[in-house]
Amino acid sequence: MTAGVSGGPLFLFALLLQVVLIHVFCSLPTVVHSKCILFNFGDSNSDTGGLMAGLGLYLGPPAGRRFFHKTTGRFCDGQLYIDFICESLKINFLSPYLESSGSNFSHGVNFAVAGAATEPTAIPFTLSTQVLQFFHFKNRTRELRAQGLGLLISEKGFRNAVYSFDMGQNDISIALSSNVSYSAVIEKIPSILSRIKDAIKSIYKNGGRKFWVYNTGPLGCLPQMLAFLKKNDSVLDAVGCLATVNNAAKEFNAGLWGLCNQISSKYKDATVVYTDMFAIKYGLITNHAKYGFVNPLMACCGYGGTPYNYRFSMQCGEPNVTACPVGSRYISWDGVHYTEAANSIIASKILSAKLQMRMVAESLSYAILGR
Repeated sequence: MTAGVSGGPLFLFALLLQVVLIHVFCSLPTVVHSKCILFNFGDSNSDTGGLMAGLGLYLGPPAGRRFFHKTTGRFCDGQLYIDFICESLKINFLSPYLESSGSNFSHGVNFAVAGAATEPTAIPFTLSTQVLQFFHFKNRTRELRAQGLGLLISEKGFRNAVYSFDMGQNDISIALSSNVSYSAVIEKIPSILSRIKDAIKSIYKNGGRKFWVYNTGPLGCLPQMLAFLKKNDSVLDAVGCLATVNNAAKEFNAGLWGLCNQISSKYKDATVVYTDMFAIKYGLITNHAKYGFVNPLMACCGYGGTPYNYRFSMQCGEPNVTACPVGSRYISWDGVHYTEAANSIIASKILSAKLQMRMVAESLSYAILGR
């Protein structure tokens, strides 16, 4: 996506850099534990087990076979991009808000739920519901603190926390898969953006000042979408992805970029960072050989073989569905979600930049955040 609008200095800088958030949002850790606190709102791209806990479901093997060596409720063979970011920030992996046992909320909360969208779907945890859950968590934390109970987040912690939003993919995907026209899908985008705006505005009015917004990735490159919607090769781009589907994602992303700029301009004391996940993920698919990946448009865990190894009635984890060997370099895990190997690269691209850019980011963070 090109930069073509004005905004706060950090906002523009973030777009140019793909963001050095470890410096901009959180102090570099000088002791064992970082003081950074992260609240995340989203869908399966960043769900660390919320859907499984919330609905009492079980996501069986081979999910989680790497790193965790057990199932964790993540739709992945291992770590998600948000897990790698937490590692970089020196904070604990974010526990799902809906997990009643063994959760650790000292460094934030993950409200993301797989299948969630900005509007109601079969999954009852919309973006607005996730925001309401945050308010409940904050109010309950205050009550416990007043009673001298718990070691939860302080008022300063809530004020200085980072609020990340990775939402909108399911809204677009569901619309694209429902046999409506392309123009009808595009007509839905303003409503989706309005709901995201309302969520950020609510957090701002409740004291949040640091917002990290992810756009949606190249949906037309997902094996699921290709298996569902490909009619013939004429609908594919040079990489083999569905051009129209990716165009819809780009339209949404353009609107989201404009929304972030609008928020940055209106709330002068807020820091808004926009991360171009489309560019990161599409670049990974386009240059897959450079990173040692094979079959960039084919699911590792699925059914049907080439070209996409995806069949809706034969999902990863079901009997007779097999996964590629451990250590294989696939980008897509199950046709919808990314593998740990891909997530690792995605996270590194979000957080990395050249040394001189790193220094500029530190200078900006000190100037803007008053450190």
